[in-house]
Amino acid sequence: MNASSFLRNLTAFSIFLILLLSFLSFKTDDKTIVVSKDGKGNFTTVQQAIDAVENGSSTRTKIVIKAGIYKEKITIPETKGAIVLEGENPQNTIITYDDFASKKNSEGKEIGTTGSSTVFIYSNNFTAKNVSFENSSGRVGQAVAVLTSGDRISFENCRFLGNQDTLYLKGVQDSPDKTKPSRNYFKNCYIEGTTDYIFGAGTGVFENCTIYSKETASYVTAASTPQENEFGFVFINSKIIGNAKENSVYLGRPWRPFAKTVYINCEINSTIKPEGWHNWNKPDAEKITFYAEFNSKGSGSDISKRVPWSHQITKKESKKYTTQNILKGKDNWNPSKSLE
Repeated sequence: MNASSFLRNLTAFSIFLILLLSFLSFKTDDKTIVVSKDGKGNFTTVQQAIDAVENGSSTRTKIVIKAGIYKEKITIPETKGAIVLEGENPQNTIITYDDFASKKNSEGKEIGTTGSSTVFIYSNNFTAKNVSFENSSGRVGQAVAVLTSGDRISFENCRFLGNQDTLYLKGVQDSPDKTKPSRNYFKNCYIEGTTDYIFGAGTGVFENCTIYSKETASYVTAASTPQENEFGFVFINSKIIGNAKENSVYLGRPWRPFAKTVYINCEINSTIKPEGWHNWNKPDAEKITFYAEFNSKGSGSDISKRVPWSHQITKKESKKYTTQNILKGKDNWNPSKSLE
């Protein structure tokens, strides 16, 4: 090879290398988006960052949210690729809005419970860490902070703030296809509310969480588990506490007939009524719901007055109530890996 050929090849290789490095750098930058209200990030609103995520991407996009109060309604479409929403900490990174079910839209019609949501999560493979999600409308009826209908959704160290209907695991609530999975995992989270403040058709595991019944609270859960699903809401090693009056709150009531809600190794305080569960004035529901506890502790854990149609599961039966077994599904999803 003569000198001129060598130089041409070297130049071509150098150009290729520069283009390759530029491409890789661009792709790396694409994977992290910073949201900051002071304009020092890529965007100033969370929705702008969501909109910038590539549809159908096979790689995760991390959206870092700097401290601040972000008053906005957020929609995460089902077309989006995997997203990690990460705040600085839940005390100073807050997404909030103040819609409520009876609020009128531009046509004069009520926006409804679903429409009241601050955050709509329709996509799969969504993760959030260190963020507070709030509906700040006050005690004005149904007012959702977060709605989920996607699958493989995880939250760690997040707060869900509201009153009635705070957290809506909608899942297939309005879908004719009841077989579509909608699995949700909550680790070290705080969820507060008054009435039915954890509700819906989705499957949810709440591990090491604090479930807080506020003053005037009445029902913690209102599951509408599809008949086809083995698991509905499962609370594991969590605290069921609050500042509601003693013996004033039910652990759950059935929004739909086949509701399933189970508490495993939970601390239950005196806000919970001795009878534990309510049938929503639907006696037939007593035959087909599955409401159960295992190894409850605390001042509200006395099982002697629980309604006779609820269950105290055995130690052997309790072994199937692990996070991995409940959420693995057909694809063997491991929610702990989603939080890495």
